[in-house]
Amino acid sequence: MILRLPYGKEGHLEAAIDEARIAGIIEPNRVPIGDEEEVIRRALEHPFGSPRLGEFLAGARDVLVIVNDQTRPTPTARVLDFLEPELAGRDVSFIVATGAHRAPTPEEYVQIFSERHYARCRDRIFVHDARRSEEMVYLGTSKNGTEMRVNRRGVEADRIVIISSVEPHYFAGYTGGRKSFLPGIAAFDTIEQNHKLALRREASALRLEGNPVHEDMIDALSTVKKEIFAINTVLDRDHRIYAAAAGDIYRSLEPAVARANEVFVAEIPRKADIVISVVKFPSDIDLYQAQKGIDNAKYALKEGGILLLVAKCRMGIGDESFARLLGSAGSPADALRRIEEGFVLGYHKAAKMAEIGLWAQVWGVTDLDPAFMESVFIRPFAELQGAVDAALAEKGPDASVLVLMDGSLTIPVVRDQARR
Repeated sequence: MILRLPYGKEGHLEAAIDEARIAGIIEPNRVPIGDEEEVIRRALEHPFGSPRLGEFLAGARDVLVIVNDQTRPTPTARVLDFLEPELAGRDVSFIVATGAHRAPTPEEYVQIFSERHYARCRDRIFVHDARRSEEMVYLGTSKNGTEMRVNRRGVEADRIVIISSVEPHYFAGYTGGRKSFLPGIAAFDTIEQNHKLALRREASALRLEGNPVHEDMIDALSTVKKEIFAINTVLDRDHRIYAAAAGDIYRSLEPAVARANEVFVAEIPRKADIVISVVKFPSDIDLYQAQKGIDNAKYALKEGGILLLVAKCRMGIGDESFARLLGSAGSPADALRRIEEGFVLGYHKAAKMAEIGLWAQVWGVTDLDPAFMESVFIRPFAELQGAVDAALAEKGPDASVLVLMDGSLTIPVVRDQARR
């Protein structure tokens, strides 16, 4: 059979493979899609723990809308289409919750807002820069010691509306809601303190209770004494709006998580010798983001197996701190030892990659420099066919291959474990 895998925004890569080797081609689950506008309307009319949006905005001096950056598939523009009547005539500004990521390019602003909304609102759109300490306001300290400093716009605004999307996240459990503040509009040192908790084993995908990163986010958010209305969307495998939950930033997350599980938790019969993990646009922006496809794929891989990442990495490496750490280490074990000696933001990414390197091989088909890939313990391949052939040759005639067609979002769970 011919494997045809998405690569970049519109491209594809192909490889021929014996169909008998394929243990499964896994995608987010198919779910029934209704009228997207009706989904949003229903969420806004039945908010969790909050008055309806119109009542929430009544008498507002000004409104700040926090939106996700270019690394997320959040349907910001489609939600804004629906919110337009409620926001009309009000003093509304927008902030792109970049966390510690870079600012959007002109093309990415349009990706986030659409041409129409960007043209209409561009002079009222601001971008969070976590390193601009003069723009941050200290609000308090969490129980874990995270000093909550956030962008002053999130403190000075009279009312705040968050537009987000909920899907599994490899160390925060899930995206959505509280992540718009931390890391979304938090100071660099605040993000660093929170993300250090990702080194703990309990910080993993699909876990909120007992997850130290999530619990620290919630605790830190309690220092934000502002009225917040969250709109959490859940997308299907084709980035259509499947579900939405709105209202209180805390109470609207749980129902969105339940619907996200219906899409992104995929049962598999057993683990495979080889897992091909495809990271699709826009999450293929760089290796820093594409690493999620490595971490998610580990749940489907046998010990000693080969994990093949397929991700264009259009903008290169991304935040380079994790790459410098891995590149200076002699082995994955050495990298983990160095991380224990001193943590800086980005090392959580290096730790997750190094942990997998202790028990499996990681290979990659990307646009990145092969020498760099080798320095971070990823064996590079220029072509998909060559990588597939080499993996099958190494693992032998009985090797099984599992393909994750959307590896940055799909969490494979072995069937018996999923039903516990």
